[in-house]
Amino acid sequence: MSWPNLKPSRIVLTAIVALIPFLAGCCLACDPKRPQGRSGWTLVWSDEFSTQDGSSPDSTKWTYDLGGKGWGNHELESYTNRKENARIENGNLVITTLKESYTGADGVTRDYTSARLKTQGLFVQSYGRMEARIKIPAGQGMWSAFWMLGEDIPTVGWPKCGEIDIMENIGKEPASIHGSLHSPSTTGRTADLTAIFKLPPGQNLSDDFHIYAVEWEPDTIRFYIDSNLYATFHSSDWPAGGIWVFDHPFFIILNLAVGGDWPGSPDASTKFPQSMLVDYVRVYTKR
Repeated sequence: MSWPNLKPSRIVLTAIVALIPFLAGCCLACDPKRPQGRSGWTLVWSDEFSTQDGSSPDSTKWTYDLGGKGWGNHELESYTNRKENARIENGNLVITTLKESYTGADGVTRDYTSARLKTQGLFVQSYGRMEARIKIPAGQGMWSAFWMLGEDIPTVGWPKCGEIDIMENIGKEPASIHGSLHSPSTTGRTADLTAIFKLPPGQNLSDDFHIYAVEWEPDTIRFYIDSNLYATFHSSDWPAGGIWVFDHPFFIILNLAVGGDWPGSPDASTKFPQSMLVDYVRVYTKR
């Protein structure tokens, strides 16, 4: 797999290590926007998306992946840097997928457009708490993600750089998120661990904002939704032959894909446009 085709096929997950039910007494659907102070943590980087409505994301914090070559997953969108696909509205970053014929600078024509923002070259960090408050869309073929890649990907490639998927959701699983780690393996395949959090019947993640986070320490990465810890991965848990590469700086990615091997294609039930709203992204170090 060559840059920029980064993401692996998700047809088969190596391991599902957790399926955690809703925790009684925690109101996932009404969690308010939290203050920047967090006990035990120091805020070192953030974007509150508080600039003028209709403006582009802050170019000192975000850049873009562009094009429509499928991104290693046979995705169906062309990523752009247009305001139609990524803009600030009402204090949120709004990433919008549109159903339209579009030919990108790479010469590939697709029937959908979207955006994929990243902090590569602008901000990286190893260890800490990375969180974002996000309202994801719903619909068959939608693929929302808040994730990270190792900054050394231009030189070592994927999966040697490592990948931390803080939150992934596919539209056909409206109540579930996946938190995953991916790294190289001595067996020639990628090493993967994946956890699933599922809301109780009758609730969907697209109904409201939720806070998605990881707390990353040497040898340990914990996954959260709102106040709920739903998975903890240790280097000692790593699959046989897997190489733990989560010990160097990573950059952040936000994107909304259309189609691909894992979510499948949109169908007659899928409505467009669809949008992923990001209230904020915050990065902390431990005191």
